[in-house]
Amino acid sequence: MEAKQDSQESIPAGFEHAQLLDDLVRVEVRLYTLLDARLRAGHGHGLGRLDLLRTIAEVPDCRVSDVVRRLGITVGAASKGVERQVRDGLVRRDANPEDGRSSFLALTPAGRQVLDDALPTLDREVAAVLQGTGVPDGDLAHLARVLASVRGALEAGSAGPQS
Repeated sequence: MEAKQDSQESIPAGFEHAQLLDDLVRVEVRLYTLLDARLRAGHGHGLGRLDLLRTIAEVPDCRVSDVVRRLGITVGAASKGVERQVRDGLVRRDANPEDGRSSFLALTPAGRQVLDDALPTLDREVAAVLQGTGVPDGDLAHLARVLASVRGALEAGSAGPQS
């Protein structure tokens, strides 16, 4: 408890939590919009599709509930997104042998190809955009660690008391 109090005392005068939220949201929106446009221009697929394909590729025996949890979206949005990928031939549904009511999601060869083609572009474009901000690499690495910690706490439900 004392550590938390110490961290609260170290908040600089004039720091506004609401402004931090504003900045985080605006950065996310602008970064997402820019990268989505670049991926669409270069590959014909946007960031939303790529996020979904990455999730399916990286989560063993992926189900719609895993997509919901990993991407932080609603069940309806995840179901619609998966259905679009199935319709477009990028994802297939495999029966879950232990539960006939659910299925596992897997990339088709076409889905794997989309992912393999677009991921290097995404990585390169993110690096270029962030480098263009003029923020030193060490600061970006620190920011990445801080955001990963905040994200982990929020996803674990341990981000503090609710009011």
